[in-house]
Amino acid sequence: MILRSTSIFPRGPPNTTSICLKCLHRLSQPAVPVTAQRRPRTFSTATGTRDVASALPRRSLFSRKEYFLANGYFEGSRDRTGSKSLKRRLLLTTRPSALVVDPAGGQVGTAEDGGRAAIESPVGAIPLPEELPHRQKQLPQQKLLRPTPPSMGSISNAPDPVIPPDASSRLSTFSATLPSRSLRRLLATYLSLSKPRLSFLIVLTTTTAYSLYPVPALLLPSTTASPSLSTLTLLFLTTGTALTCASANALNMLLEPAHDAKMSRTRNRPLVRKLISPRGAMAFAVATGLVGLGALYYGVNPTVAFLGGFNIFLYAGIYTPLKRISVLNTWVGALVGGIPPLMGWTAAAGQSATGTGGWKELLLGQGSAGGWLLAAFLFAWQFPHFNALSWTIREEYKNAGYRMLAWINPRMNARVAVRYSVLFFPICAGLWWVGVTDQGFLVSSSVINAWLVREAWRFWRKQGGEGTARGLFWASVWHLPVVMVLAMLHKKGLWERAWRSVVGEEDDEMWESEGDVEEEEGTRSGVL
Repeated sequence: MILRSTSIFPRGPPNTTSICLKCLHRLSQPAVPVTAQRRPRTFSTATGTRDVASALPRRSLFSRKEYFLANGYFEGSRDRTGSKSLKRRLLLTTRPSALVVDPAGGQVGTAEDGGRAAIESPVGAIPLPEELPHRQKQLPQQKLLRPTPPSMGSISNAPDPVIPPDASSRLSTFSATLPSRSLRRLLATYLSLSKPRLSFLIVLTTTTAYSLYPVPALLLPSTTASPSLSTLTLLFLTTGTALTCASANALNMLLEPAHDAKMSRTRNRPLVRKLISPRGAMAFAVATGLVGLGALYYGVNPTVAFLGGFNIFLYAGIYTPLKRISVLNTWVGALVGGIPPLMGWTAAAGQSATGTGGWKELLLGQGSAGGWLLAAFLFAWQFPHFNALSWTIREEYKNAGYRMLAWINPRMNARVAVRYSVLFFPICAGLWWVGVTDQGFLVSSSVINAWLVREAWRFWRKQGGEGTARGLFWASVWHLPVVMVLAMLHKKGLWERAWRSVVGEEDDEMWESEGDVEEEEGTRSGVL
């Protein structure tokens, strides 16, 4: 007498009224390979199929939607390999993913971890699919949309993605791979001392303010047959500003290499990695500072040179040591960021000054409001940008001994970011009010400002958690250049003059200005 397992189906084709269309379609696929060595079945294997059938959860026939949606049978879906292969496939494609069966050993096991089930048997393990193929494709999207539970009852304690290293650290890493006595290594080290990304951002704001200065009608290119603002002055301005920034940044690194070594963003800086000696860094800072201030003094005007020198002192002499003393260092650093656009505005104002061109006329005279508004814009921008950055690495600032709001008072840190983000609306409106930009700038800048305020509000609401700090940081990175470009595109009178130059119409403003000048000269001569 030969003992064998009871077939799960009666002999002949399966009953198509109790099997769904998807299962029959899977049964028509090629058979799953089984291990080559198979042991002879024993009496214990005869009940394996029954154990599986009894362990399956029983459902009512009418509670399954497949009964109504799929009760057909394909003619070509019948298995040609026999009922034994059909039984094995049906066991391997059973809906409950927690059940597994070994066709050689007849053991039934469970997998509660949501992965693929495996069976400990002398022959080997046969994995079972957890879900249907179309649902397996949906699992990654569902995991992304599924909210993660907070750890230790606090969402704000969840780790946030770390901001990548700055450009100085990357350049230092690159220069370390070059030959020790090569010129490329020396240039890369000097460039890393200058913090090129920060310096470029400062030069960008300076040149933007220079280009936004409203040139009087008598000095327009259509009147003078020459550029309204000197290109040579712009060259001296950008060169001098870049060199003074390099000097200030080099002095900043020179004063705190021991503290930079404690932070992941700054531990690869050149002085920390000893790519350059402190004496060499000091020589670089002094040389760039003197050359930069000389370019601003002789190529632009003394007022701009004074602002550049004051910014070096403010950044290296006050802001750098104040970071370990008080949280007010953030406000001092914001003041440092607000001076460069004022330098650009003063440089442009010096070319059209009607008086002696002194600092009172350039900084406090008529038409100076636009420069102060641009300085206020950069001052306010520092807070959402830096507060989001410092929150992400707040523990490193704490371990390094820097006094930052991000770890001293996190709630105030988020509130300050929101408050200064809201200030962008009146500042941009003020640029239109004083005649720097046209009305289109109100609409375009409001959209970008609203995006930044939304990110700052999420940063405050979530207290920096759930990636809101990183979102605010990158929003601030894009916010500044986009608003600056929009301001230049919406400079007042730009498109009107472009239209007149294309059509060929005369500029009425120019004739009005000439008439006013003639009336003033006639009045003065009559009085005399």
